[in-house]
Order: sequence, then C-alpha cells, then structure tokens
Amino acid sequence: MAGLVLWSGRLEEKPEAEAFAFQASITVDQRLAQDDIRLSRVHVAMLGTQGIIPAETAAQLDTELGRIAEDLASGLLAPDPAAEDIHSFIEGILTERLGDAGRMVHAGRSRNDQVVTGFRLYLKRTVPVLAGELTETIGALLDQAEKHRASIMPGYTHLQRAQPVSLGHHLVAWCVGLERDRSRFASALERLDECPLGAGALAGTGLPLDRAATARGLGFREPTLNSMDSVADRDFALELAAACAITMIHLSRFCEDVVLWASEEFKFITLAESWSTGSSIMPQKKNPDFAELIRGKSGRTTGNLVTLLTLLKGLPYAYDKDLQEDKEALFDSLDTVRSCLHIFRGMMASAAFNTERMAQACTGGFLEATDAAEYLVRKGLPFRKAHEVAALVVRDCLAVGQGSIRERALGELKTRSPLFEADVYEALSPAACVEARNLPGGPASEEVARQIRVLQARLRPPGF
Repeated sequence: MAGLVLWSGRLEEKPEAEAFAFQASITVDQRLAQDDIRLSRVHVAMLGTQGIIPAETAAQLDTELGRIAEDLASGLLAPDPAAEDIHSFIEGILTERLGDAGRMVHAGRSRNDQVVTGFRLYLKRTVPVLAGELTETIGALLDQAEKHRASIMPGYTHLQRAQPVSLGHHLVAWCVGLERDRSRFASALERLDECPLGAGALAGTGLPLDRAATARGLGFREPTLNSMDSVADRDFALELAAACAITMIHLSRFCEDVVLWASEEFKFITLAESWSTGSSIMPQKKNPDFAELIRGKSGRTTGNLVTLLTLLKGLPYAYDKDLQEDKEALFDSLDTVRSCLHIFRGMMASAAFNTERMAQACTGGFLEATDAAEYLVRKGLPFRKAHEVAALVVRDCLAVGQGSIRERALGELKTRSPLFEADVYEALSPAACVEARNLPGGPASEEVARQIRVLQARLRPPGF
C-alpha cells in the first residue's frame, strides 16, 4: 500500500513501470514529508469539527499521522522510492495502518491544493533559515568593516584606479547589497503567506470546509482568495528563485573582488589556508578555489530562475502537470544559496587584509585628481574649469614621469591656476581625500561607522 496511486480508479490500463517512474516525483518532494503530515493533521481536525468525518475517526487519523511523522524523523520509516510522490506514500501508509479510516483523510481536497500547501509550508520554515545565513554573513562582514574603517585602499571603476576609499567602505557596500537580498526574501514570504488548502483541483468543494480554520491552524495569515489561482499560482516560487539568483549574483561579484585581491598583482588579501587549495602540478600555488566555486555556482541559480519562468510562460491558468517541475529548480537554488553563504562567511571571517599594500596602491595613478578639482572649486573656480585645470596638471605630470599631483612643485601648479596654495599637498593625501568625503554614503571613517550602525539596526527587527 505504500505505493498507493491516488488517481488509478479511472484507468483500466495503468502506465508501465518506466512511464510511471517518469511522472513520479518522490525523489524531489520527499523533503515535504513533515509538511504534508502537518497539513493533513490540521485538515482532518477540521473535517472532524465540521462533521464531515466522525470526530473519533479524526482523532484516530491525527494520532496515526503523528506516529508516521515520528517514524520518518527517527528513520524507522523511509519514503518508498517506488511511490509516486510523498503525498501518496504517506496516505498509503495511513491506509495500510488504519484501513478505511485512512481513506477518509483526502475528503475535501485534491493533490493540487495539497501539494502547493505543503510547498508553501516548506518555504515558510526553510526560507527563514536561509535568511539567517544572510544575517550572519552580513554580521561577519560588518565586523571586518569596523576593523578597517580607516584602512585606505583604491576604489575602482572600469577596474581602473579611480578614487581612494576605505576597505570598510567597500565591505559595507557588499553588506548593503546583501541586506536588500534579505528584504527580498522577507517580502516574498509575506506574499506567500496564504493557505491554498480547500481550493481542491481548481473549483473548491461542495463539502462544508472551514478554510479560515485550516489557514489559522497551519499558521497562514489567511486563505487564498480564488480557488483557481490557488492551484495555478507559482509567483511565490518565481520570487524566491529571483531572490536566490540576485543573492548569488552579489556573491559572485564579491568573489570576483576576492579573486582579484588574492592575486600576486594585487596582494590585498590573504585567504586562510583552510579556505584555499593547491595545484596538482605547481607546488607553489595557493588558489582561491572556494571564491571561484561560489562565482561559478551563481550560474545554477540563474538557470533555475529561467527554468521556472519558461515552465510557466505557456501554461493555461489552472493546474497542469508541468507544475510538478517547480520544486526541483527552487530547492536547488535555496540549497545553493544557503551553502554558498555559509562558505563565503567562513572564508571572509578568516581572511587577513594587507592594509599596507592597499595604502601603497593609493599612491600613483592620480587617484587624487577629482579632489584637486574640488580643491579649486572650494577656492571659487567653476567646476568645469577646475576639471580642466586638474586634467592639465595630470598631463604635466605624465610628461615628466610623475605619478601624483603631489609630486609637482607649488610654482608648477600655479602655472595652471594661481588658486593653488601650500595646503594643497595635505588636502590631496589619500587619507585626507577619504575623510573629506563625509556626506551620507561616503567613505569617511565616521560615516562608515554610521552606515555600519544603520545596517546593524536593520538586522535586529523581527521578520524572520
């Protein structure tokens, strides 16, 4: 009976073994076992209360469902790989143990509303765990950012040195992106917090169900509004798949920074040996393989999102068997994000930063050119003229092999603008350039500290 087929009554000829296995889903949906049992227990309690089945039968079903949950959790019972799906497996076990009483569990429901309710229940308990990984990862990065609020480094655009910033500012930039990811998961959870159970196959049922009681019993905010939409909708899966893909794109970009920083050319970061690998042929190598793998795994989540979008785009708006393919893609994305966050956090928490090398990289390359223009603006020169003067000074430096405006003598600077004074040399030091940028969002040390406090406060409110 563990291989019970819920739909076989209509068909005189059953699918052959290979065809049956093709349309089965138990290898994917068995992770919903406890969620399916939970919704069945709430469902039978409602059936008993409403007088649809005898109260004593409802109690008997509830007790046995509890035993099945315990048996699965302990390993005494394992899903049968020959079963069609986890829902028919559990109902088959229930019927095997209770006979006709077990056959009463499915009154007033279809697998369509049963499956999507179990799916939502699973997401309601697992997405907060993933969000916890995000919270811990942001926290670990903020700890590093706090240590390096005043650690000067080059900021880059087009992968060219642009302006001096701080390592703390760069790490907080990562955290802001991850905090948006966290809010996307929270928002998606809020929208999926509706209970489809009672929607039936698409048109509900004539039995006197109490959908509101079922929704409350399962911890949903309310029942879904429309029975057809209840079984057709997979927006919640799309939203979560998109949130996973965006999170992984963030991690991929961060890991690209790490791979660059770990190179001999940059030497900005030293990854712990436990978060590095060697080469099978080159004895000297220490490779940032974990960062590279996270970067590579981002492709999985992008592909999973495209899979779900493609799956849904041509479906009539009700239930179709195609929707069975919704879970594997989303489960893979959720698993991938969770594991990558865990690995990324460990890698970054144990990393050491070569702050001396970073500071040295701020010398040369004219990172102070914008600040030179702004120096002249503060002296009263219109910005476009100041920009031109700074550009001409850079050209003068390049002509004689100088790598910084600060290498020019004051008299030479004055040939381009009489507004240059002796204080320009201090104003154009990398540290001064950073500290001058103290507007909200800037890299000045105290402003980075404020940004860290804001993010820490955002992580504290309830929501997951």
